[in-house]
Amino acid sequence: MYDELKAEVFQANVDLSRHGLVMLTWGNVSGIDRQACCMAIKPSGVDYESMMPEDMVVVNMEGNIVDGHLRPSSDTPTHLELYKAFPAIGGIVHAHSLHATMFAQACREIPCFGTTHADHFNGPIPVTRFLTEDEVRRGYERETGSIIVERFAGLDPVDTPGVLVAGHAPFAWGKNAADAVKNSLILERIAEMALGALQLNPALQPIPSFIQGKHYQRKHGPKAYYGQKK
Repeated sequence: MYDELKAEVFQANVDLSRHGLVMLTWGNVSGIDRQACCMAIKPSGVDYESMMPEDMVVVNMEGNIVDGHLRPSSDTPTHLELYKAFPAIGGIVHAHSLHATMFAQACREIPCFGTTHADHFNGPIPVTRFLTEDEVRRGYERETGSIIVERFAGLDPVDTPGVLVAGHAPFAWGKNAADAVKNSLILERIAEMALGALQLNPALQPIPSFIQGKHYQRKHGPKAYYGQKK
């Protein structure tokens, strides 16, 4: 019943590793079937090289396993909170990719320093606040999702498909699991370029807003003209 969803999420997890966005078991990808009200996600602590499509775990929106023989990722409650709050997304990635995690640990958002960034993120990549001690005690992973949702008050998660969790690491999302992996890769490369640019010019400022807007709109706006007609 869930074979197609599990195969999609499995391939996205393989691609996450193939792109060098994870090492060891530091990351996971999920995908949601909104009609069936369930999510497939990588199993907890399973090595990327040994896992198979049938190892993906399907849970309902309450986090209960409906298909699978392994425990789901410990980040499952975070993913579920994001799916509930952001109805336009269909896939989520959590990775401890090197450069994006540096910005997360520094508690610093990534300003739009160039057009590569502007092509994919409509504005800076935001950073959350730290969790409080009470929130950690109440439900660390679920509350991680809650502070991401809190940070996106006034932001469109489609225009800004990623976030840095303070002291932790990035999350990214997209229209499906494969798209989420693509956005995770883009976020990591943007972070790497931003870090290098700041080393070359510590006084660097974001590019002008009209250039940012032009680059984002030509790919994603109502009159987008980048690429071929679909």
